[in-house]
Amino acid sequence: MSKATDIFSPLGLAVLTVSDTRTEKNDTSGDYLADSITEAGHHLHHREIVKDDIYAIRAIISRWIVEPAIDAVLITGGTGFSGRDSTPEAIGPLFDKHIDGFGELFRQLSYVDIGTSTMQSRSLAGFANQTVIFAMPGSTGACQLAWQGILSEQLDSRHRPCNFHGVLQQHLKTNQ
Repeated sequence: MSKATDIFSPLGLAVLTVSDTRTEKNDTSGDYLADSITEAGHHLHHREIVKDDIYAIRAIISRWIVEPAIDAVLITGGTGFSGRDSTPEAIGPLFDKHIDGFGELFRQLSYVDIGTSTMQSRSLAGFANQTVIFAMPGSTGACQLAWQGILSEQLDSRHRPCNFHGVLQQHLKTNQ
């Protein structure tokens, strides 16, 4: 289990919006995540919008997880059950380890807001090439819920008793 520190240590993050309709002008979910990352003191290295296509999503994530500066990737969109929603299918095969608790906790928090409709969320997370990846629904409200209720603490080196920042640092130490 990783240990928390008293000192904030910024991470390098990337944001991917998966959507067939969002653009730079109307990507409020991507805007929220990018703003939250920088306001928290982390570094936003990349931000892109991609059509909901398994191979296009996988190509971008594969490119990002080999960049040493990228510690975490936040994905918004493509996690539902509609026709082209394919984020879980795109990123699941890339995972070396799944973080089952993320999807479980997200749906638990979401239940308060949207009731049983939360079971239609296929939010998921995992580690791929020592990069932590979190995928959440495309609504801005869902991104706010994930950031405020889970991610802001789990990406903060000061959060106790443990956080993913510490896990990422352990990976760095063992691979140097």
